[in-house]
Amino acid sequence: NILFYFKIMKFIILFSFIYILFALDLGYIELEASFKKPLYLSPHVNNSEILYVIEQRGMIWELNNDIKSKTPFLDIRDIVHTPVFPGDERGLLGFAMSPNFQTDNFIYVNYINNNDSTVISRFNGNEEEKLLSFKQPFSNHNGGMILFGPDGYLYISVGDGGDAGDPYNNSQNLKNFFGTILRIDVNTSKGYKIPDSNPFKGVNDIKEEIWSYGIRNAWRFSFDKITGDMYIGDVGQNSWEEINFQSYLSNGGENYGWNHYEGDSLYSDKKQISGVVMPIYVYPNNANIIKVLLGLKEDGARGCSVTGGYIYRGDLIPDLKGRYLFGDYCTGKIWSFKYENENILDFQDLTESININNGNKTIYISSFGQDLSGELYIIDYSGTIYKLINK
Repeated sequence: NILFYFKIMKFIILFSFIYILFALDLGYIELEASFKKPLYLSPHVNNSEILYVIEQRGMIWELNNDIKSKTPFLDIRDIVHTPVFPGDERGLLGFAMSPNFQTDNFIYVNYINNNDSTVISRFNGNEEEKLLSFKQPFSNHNGGMILFGPDGYLYISVGDGGDAGDPYNNSQNLKNFFGTILRIDVNTSKGYKIPDSNPFKGVNDIKEEIWSYGIRNAWRFSFDKITGDMYIGDVGQNSWEEINFQSYLSNGGENYGWNHYEGDSLYSDKKQISGVVMPIYVYPNNANIIKVLLGLKEDGARGCSVTGGYIYRGDLIPDLKGRYLFGDYCTGKIWSFKYENENILDFQDLTESININNGNKTIYISSFGQDLSGELYIIDYSGTIYKLINK
């Protein structure tokens, strides 16, 4: 009968969709230039042939796109803390090129110096101007991302200060920079300004640079090249890793809940607080960090440290258009989803499809990268850069 016919057609359509979904076969190009503990990749603002790779020890390399050669761009190893043990999160952590680089020649970096202070600096050639500096109480949870938003302002992630559990309750304290994303106006010849549209501008006893707070360690965040929406990968404590979302329509001031909430659950013995913006996605923190630091595989585990990624806006992989890609440092897993109307759609595990983790090899995803064309890269902390392509 006609009802049975429609049921069959519905099954065929659904099966065809699932087949197409799982038939996605991604590949990669390995950029053979060898790096020492690379942490980030960023494009030149107006030259599609040039990429920049930063190393934790304080080096920035200029790399011709898909050409296996590199030249030094900035060397600040003498002023950057050199990591000396596994798990040391200090060093050169972030890099952003001025949108007006052709005329002002400015670049911006986020690093931990030899006195264990976070420093946000502007460089013109080798000449440094320190914009912000504050002491870090511990060696971990330094944040590190620094990125120009679609509004032209500079966004900076600052971790909760470290140790475990945010012992000083920094992330809910707007009197300090810790556990926040900052937003400043660097369209100045010297120093910076507080944008008039910052949510706490003019409020007494609050750091006016704060754009959002309640963050544990937003190691990597990004803006959608088309919509301007912000995606934040916030590293978890004991149980949950999370992805947070901020609409381009936001006026700032979001409280993402840490340390009262880890993911979308209450943390430890903390009490509920109102006004918290919950993550759009969480996954369990169930990998053994000791095994990870020793280089042992963690089969069956989801991860232990989320690495935020990007909305894909390139042309090489049409099936990934409009999808958010992110991964986990500990397990090398890579996932993807679409986020529409406050819903996660079509979640996919891309790890086996991309297949960088083959045999006994595990990549440690310190970052994703995006070039001017919207193509995506994976940065392996062990030293290799991979560009995603269709097989």
